Amino acid sequence: MARGSSAGFDRHITIFSPEGRLYQVEYAFKAINQGGITSIAVKGVDSAVCVTQKKVPDKLLDPSTVTHLFKLTDTIGCVMTGLEADGRSQVQRARFEAANYKYKYGYDIPIDMLCKRIADISQVYTQNAEMRPLGCSIIMIAYDPQHGPQVYKADPAGYFSGYKATSVGVKQIEANGYLEKKLKKKITYTHDEAIQLAITALSTVLSADFKPSELEVGVVSKDDPKFRTLSEQEIDAHLVAIAEKD
Repeated sequence: MARGSSAGFDRHITIFSPEGRLYQVEYAFKAINQGGITSIAVKGVDSAVCVTQKKVPDKLLDPSTVTHLFKLTDTIGCVMTGLEADGRSQVQRARFEAANYKYKYGYDIPIDMLCKRIADISQVYTQNAEMRPLGCSIIMIAYDPQHGPQVYKADPAGYFSGYKATSVGVKQIEANGYLEKKLKKKITYTHDEAIQLAITALSTVLSADFKPSELEVGVVSKDDPKFRTLSEQEIDAHLVAIAEKD
């Protein structure tokens, strides 16, 4: 058996290859791109925004039931990228953990604790043979009364961190490059600017012009710390503003 090949080492989740790699975990990262979706989150001065593509795969589906944005608690929302069913399962677990925390301690779970919990659970899946890693990545946004707007991301390996701006999905590398360039020039974005930066980043890396029905936007802000999704009319207003800038 050649040393460089993955022969046999990707059959079993809890075994390192001779190069020290866990192939199943690497495949989980590839599975995130399976849905062909890219998601972006940006943190502004007093708001946090997440934007993702909305693809309705079948003409017979009711578009209002197709979504990648989920509310975990009143103030924490998330965007799931990757395998749809794995994402739903992780959202369910996150809601359970958040409710459990509130029951135990009497106050809402902070976003960093919830993201850490989800990452810890994902990490256990890379260790136990009975579970496979979930083929999805979660980006959470919230407005914290102490720390202001927050953006967190957790991946199938169990790594999590806070971000100024981040992306996940097919065009992740390109989107991160674009966001890095933008944040180098300017780091303070107002509510509307943050939304428009996220939408512009998405349409630039996918080199596509979006219709309002092809996007989903979730926001939290200082004035309205409850997580909400923008309506098509609101998204349209932002798309018009972007077009006028250009």
